[in-house]
Amino acid sequence: AVVRAVLFPEHDLVAGFDVVGQRVAPVRCGDRPAALLCYVARLAGQPAPGAVVVAHDITDIRRLEKVRQEFVANASHELKTPITSIRAYVETLLNGAIDDADHRMGFLNTIDEQAARLDATVRDLLTLAHIEAEGAKPPVVPTDVATVVNRCKEHHRPAADRRNVSVTLHPPDGPVVVAIGDEALDTVLSNLLDNAIKYTPEAGSVTISWMIEQSRGVIVVEDTGIGIPQKHLNRIFERFYRVDRGRSRDQGGTGLGLAIVKHLVQSVGGKIEITSTVGRGTKFTLRFPLAPPS
Repeated sequence: AVVRAVLFPEHDLVAGFDVVGQRVAPVRCGDRPAALLCYVARLAGQPAPGAVVVAHDITDIRRLEKVRQEFVANASHELKTPITSIRAYVETLLNGAIDDADHRMGFLNTIDEQAARLDATVRDLLTLAHIEAEGAKPPVVPTDVATVVNRCKEHHRPAADRRNVSVTLHPPDGPVVVAIGDEALDTVLSNLLDNAIKYTPEAGSVTISWMIEQSRGVIVVEDTGIGIPQKHLNRIFERFYRVDRGRSRDQGGTGLGLAIVKHLVQSVGGKIEITSTVGRGTKFTLRFPLAPPS
């Protein structure tokens, strides 16, 4: 925290603070709102010749407190929703629906879907907690981008075929080997490709290209999907943030995928950028350090 100690006459003190003691003062730092925790003590004397003020900049602490509160509220909601659904259907079955041959399988399938959603949310929370743990980084080993991209394409081929979405690869002339573990890169690309397929209308397309630019390994995932409004782009990597909450849940997402992507990319010194146009599609650009020659 930034700490400042200042002396000024008592009448200035009275004009700036209601009481002598401790107070949080909202201020502005340029265009950014800030918060100062101020400790005020009068100097000895009658009348007091002035006062000592020690101001701690607690802007970041307040911001982190707000982020934590939002995270707890969102996590509670995401966990409560499937639990409530599971309990409701179990209660219905216990009250006699277990003997209803026409509906019981539908109830059981819903319970299974909600349990899977709950499991996915908990797994993503644990993954995110591990990534954010101090000192926890994915193994920085040479990874061939082409190998991981082709594997991800094959893994997501059934989902793409169901939605009639084409996935096209644009490889470079030579290999691109980046300094991020195979598993971590697979997680990053799988999340991006999964989202691209989910939010691209039928007969749309997803393109993955990779190359070397300015001594960095660059991977671009671009789709012709529904796009993201500009006002949401600066928050899209926040945990549980959803542009359209109802649509996201219908697609089966946990709201944590892009947060995991961002943390994995940044943990190895990489960068991720996003551009999007509503109705035309979204483009993610990943920049990774190149692996040193073996």
